[in-house]
Amino acid sequence: MPTTADPLAALGALPGVAESVDSVRKAVDRVYGHRVMRRRSSEVTAEAVLRGARASAALGGADWPLEEVRRRSDFGADPEARTVGAALRVTAEAGQLLDVWRQSPLRVLARLHLVAAGGDVRDADSVRSGGEPVGRPRLAGEPVTEPLLEGFPLLDADEVSARLDALAQLVVAGSSAPALVAAAVVHGELMALRPFGTYNGPVARAAERIVLIASGLDPKSICPAEVGHAEQGGEAYVRALEGYVSGTPEGMAAWIAHCGRAVELGARESTAVCEALQRGAA
Repeated sequence: MPTTADPLAALGALPGVAESVDSVRKAVDRVYGHRVMRRRSSEVTAEAVLRGARASAALGGADWPLEEVRRRSDFGADPEARTVGAALRVTAEAGQLLDVWRQSPLRVLARLHLVAAGGDVRDADSVRSGGEPVGRPRLAGEPVTEPLLEGFPLLDADEVSARLDALAQLVVAGSSAPALVAAAVVHGELMALRPFGTYNGPVARAAERIVLIASGLDPKSICPAEVGHAEQGGEAYVRALEGYVSGTPEGMAAWIAHCGRAVELGARESTAVCEALQRGAA
């Protein structure tokens, strides 16, 4: 992550980023301008949360049909079910944490991990009955499970802690950079760090969602970027993330463009939902 006075603003000036930002804004404006949004925006939001969670779980290795996710109520039976349940919980929780995010993003990340892991306590040092630490960054020697990033370089716990603190300071300080840039950096940094032992993917994608909402780009949370990330595929996701991790201008710009495309595809998904609602088909 760059270390200039306003590193996000510097990223916004990279080649191609302004075009991605403009394309995302147009896509978001189109879905917000749909006539269904005037009276039924809450239904569109609810559907976007569900579809975003399903897509986030798919990236985590549990690619369930939407109707199966909609139908199921028990998400503890097996590893795939737990992955889907974690994505559903954390995606729904994201919209409740906007005010806290602006003041204490690390508290939000701890809360998201607790929720993903199935916990419902406030103690950041909580440990589940199986001995798995939740709600706090991993310590030295603690393993990390992230199916999509197996073999991906893993930073040591001290560096993770330092970079988490730097990310939190960046969020609290604010930036003149476009929302897409901020969301992409938060998402990319959390995936690069993988600060928790489990569920880093759902937490990172939920944090991206929070930034998009809190920035005002997608205040009703109807443009599920998770859908776009899944639609572009796991290989493309990892390849783009490698660009972020490289820290090169080209790699950073490619990751931001990838995230921008994900938001556009999420907006397209919700446009289809609006059309279905208008026809009475949803």
